[in-house]
Amino acid sequence: MNWVKFRPRIAILTTSMLVVLLGSAFVSSGSFKLGTSADTPPGPDRFTSILVDYTIYTWWMARFKDGALVCEIITDHEGLPTLNEVYIDCGEDIYDEWVDQDLCTEGKYNHCEGYYIYLLDEIPSQREVVVELPAAEAWIDLEDCSPLSISAATNLCEFKPKLIITGDEPLPNEEIISIAGRIDGEPFTCDAPCRIRLAPTDEDGVMLEFWAFSSYGDSSEVYEAQVRVAEDNEDNPDQTYWYVDVLSSQWIGEPVASCAESWEAFPPVGGPPKWLTTPKRAEDLNTDVSYSYLAANLIFSGVVDGSGCENGGLLPDSYGANTCGLEEAHPAVTEWQNRFDSLILEVAQDTGVPAQMLKRLFACESQFWPALFEGSDTGLGQLTEDGADTTLLWNDSFFEKFCPLVLSSERCEKGYLHITEEEQEHLRIGLINTVNATCEDCPLSIDLSQANFSVSIFGHSMLANCEQAGRIVRNVSGGAPGKAVSYEDLWKFSLVNYNAGPGCLGDAIQATRDFSEPYEWDYVAANLEGICSLGVDYVEDISQ
Repeated sequence: MNWVKFRPRIAILTTSMLVVLLGSAFVSSGSFKLGTSADTPPGPDRFTSILVDYTIYTWWMARFKDGALVCEIITDHEGLPTLNEVYIDCGEDIYDEWVDQDLCTEGKYNHCEGYYIYLLDEIPSQREVVVELPAAEAWIDLEDCSPLSISAATNLCEFKPKLIITGDEPLPNEEIISIAGRIDGEPFTCDAPCRIRLAPTDEDGVMLEFWAFSSYGDSSEVYEAQVRVAEDNEDNPDQTYWYVDVLSSQWIGEPVASCAESWEAFPPVGGPPKWLTTPKRAEDLNTDVSYSYLAANLIFSGVVDGSGCENGGLLPDSYGANTCGLEEAHPAVTEWQNRFDSLILEVAQDTGVPAQMLKRLFACESQFWPALFEGSDTGLGQLTEDGADTTLLWNDSFFEKFCPLVLSSERCEKGYLHITEEEQEHLRIGLINTVNATCEDCPLSIDLSQANFSVSIFGHSMLANCEQAGRIVRNVSGGAPGKAVSYEDLWKFSLVNYNAGPGCLGDAIQATRDFSEPYEWDYVAANLEGICSLGVDYVEDISQ
């Protein structure tokens, strides 16, 4: 992550269109009603009370001078009363004296001033506690579809696709009794599970709201899904295929690309370009590129013998290999650049960050040599302190897992923005250390286990950058990122954010708006000025 060294429409369908699109296109396993009012969902509303055993502790506070009782303190926990409990039960005056009085030691017991407390009684008891029960949920999936072999971002259906909405009732002796919702404002109800046969939509898809009613008497939350269906029979008029994309927190089918849901951005119909895909097999990530910097490091480390070449196979500046050195190192370079492919694929499947993009990012940043570079940029993806800041600030789930490894859980609960600057710095440095595989005592001076672990860190870092890039677009455009910018260009913006920083990206997008230009890559790239313009070649290297 080579930051520059400063931080500088959902489609509205008419009723007649809905009749064509939905009227005969819906089937369900049970009764199904379209166009009739669905009951308004009350939402989750389930609480119960339980009896909890506890102990009532009675403490008396008395004066040292005469033993006179001054107040009674009631607690429900082991140990001495807290200061807050003393304040509440004894009043402000006694509390102030209690806090300010000198410690009374055994040697001067008869001459102590102030008050002392002692435990008078403890009584086992029970109290009623109100607890919230787990709510019903609803989930969405497809039938008769399979993900494309080149990407998990789009589903390819050989038969006319069916959307399935299922309900989940976690309480025993209760069940989901029906599913209801609205498609682009048109209400529907059906039995659970609800099967909806889909018809082609426009490029923006249709908005689906759905919820599940429970026999408990309440409902799940109201969930949303954006659904796009594209029909394709151009290659073979006798065979029609359907490309189906679903963006929803309740989607349980093949995982969609990361950030697509928060962006509200569908990938191109038929799947994204190759650089934004994730293959099924790690072997499909294999490359065979003559990386000069990687070759030089393999020569330096003794993996490759460059003694038969001029200057030991190295260029005069030692940052790369000469022609002879490249030839000698080629087999080792090929093997090394593919050694992380399985991990890249696993991280892509876990995070939704496209595997091809992640590997190309490593190629651009470090040529797969995971050591410290020029004192600040670190690891396979060359993480900097600014980059660590972005990761911790914009990837909440990652922060929650990483923070307790450095700080106390109590401090971490405050969130990254609400801890001290010193604590934030500790976290940033700690994160950089996790991706630095430099190890003087290790073979090749590289800790490969650390390098392997760092692949996941960079995947989560890319998630943070695509979230921040989306927010920048949302702030400038005033709407959902996917309504202003294409799916592919949003990833390009994310790479600018990763490489040059949010200041560069924000200024370029604001300038694009000021010039009344579309938020397209070519226009935004032209508005990356000064040192920020280095991000243009960076994005082109990864995306071409």
